[in-house]
Amino acid sequence: MPTGLTSVVAIAAGTHHSLALKGDGSVVGWGYTSVPRGLSGVVAIAADEDLSLALKSNGSVVAWGDDYYGDTHVPAGLSGVVAIAAGRYHGLALKANGTVVAWGWDDYTQTDVPDGLTGVSAVAAGNRSSLALKSDGTVVAWGEMNQTYVPVDLAGVGAVAVGYDHCVALKSNGTVVAWGDNYYGQTSVPSGLQGGIAISAGHGISLAVVQKP
Repeated sequence: MPTGLTSVVAIAAGTHHSLALKGDGSVVGWGYTSVPRGLSGVVAIAADEDLSLALKSNGSVVAWGDDYYGDTHVPAGLSGVVAIAAGRYHGLALKANGTVVAWGWDDYTQTDVPDGLTGVSAVAAGNRSSLALKSDGTVVAWGEMNQTYVPVDLAGVGAVAVGYDHCVALKSNGTVVAWGDNYYGQTSVPSGLQGGIAISAGHGISLAVVQKP
């Protein structure tokens, strides 16, 4: 980690690199990355594999890294973005009007945003899949087959996360639901898990921050 790094307000990590967003809107990176010179006015960051994304205060998106599948080629004219997510080789942008834009690797249709998808409040991306959380608490998924099978009647969701080959949803009642590959037990939510306030997912692992009684 860079010596003397302070005033950090957000962090993100890929496979070979890490990013830190500072309070002044600048970004610091270490590992296998090179932050674009002069990048400023950043309000959010995202990273996965060797891809990095930065959302600027003007609603535009900056991408950098190894452009294996066009993952750093942000669509021309993309604007009005309020949130971003980085997958293994693809990016997602949530626009202020509740629609989603995707680009990059599409071998598993992970950048084929479903027709008519609107009312989205959050997005998440993983290895070969993408998730959209709608304002009504439902979830829409696209990409690799086993991760698009959103559990029947899943509702009341407040946050979503995507790991390498699995998905996790945090419900407003503090419970957690997971689906997709379970080779490492990453979708076997511990019995009795309640009071969840945040979730995260990685390669073969799922995490939940739980509020103590």
